[in-house]
Amino acid sequence: MAVRHRLIEATVADVWRVLADPSLYSDWVVGTSDSRPRRGTWPEVGASLTYTLALGRWSVQGRTIVRRCEAPHVLELEADSGWAGTARIALEVRQWGENALVKLDEHPLRGPAGKLHNAAVDAVIQLRHRSVLARLAATVEASPKGTREAV
Repeated sequence: MAVRHRLIEATVADVWRVLADPSLYSDWVVGTSDSRPRRGTWPEVGASLTYTLALGRWSVQGRTIVRRCEAPHVLELEADSGWAGTARIALEVRQWGENALVKLDEHPLRGPAGKLHNAAVDAVIQLRHRSVLARLAATVEASPKGTREAV
């Protein structure tokens, strides 16, 4: 299981505003572009969005579904990348002083990725998480801020 943490110098509410905005999904999720709502109201349970997953000249349409949402602290998603399978992506946002501590936990669920899951795959996911959390922090910092009050 690949788990990574990052302290983001913003409030829990500021981080949640980014997580709850489906139009910003491709800004912080590595490899995705052109995200748009598909069904429901993001981030309610059952809501989904579609995106393009680009790897060089190759691209595929993906879909992410909200499986659990406890605003503003927990968002669990299932990313469906087609033939590669699905993955569980869990984000936990904790207050840490005046800032937010974000925990990202991901593991393959179904398809080839789930069957081939091992320590080497987790190492690659860890590298991706470093980028995802850095991009999330940058997106939060670039977004309009709320008040500095705790959520």
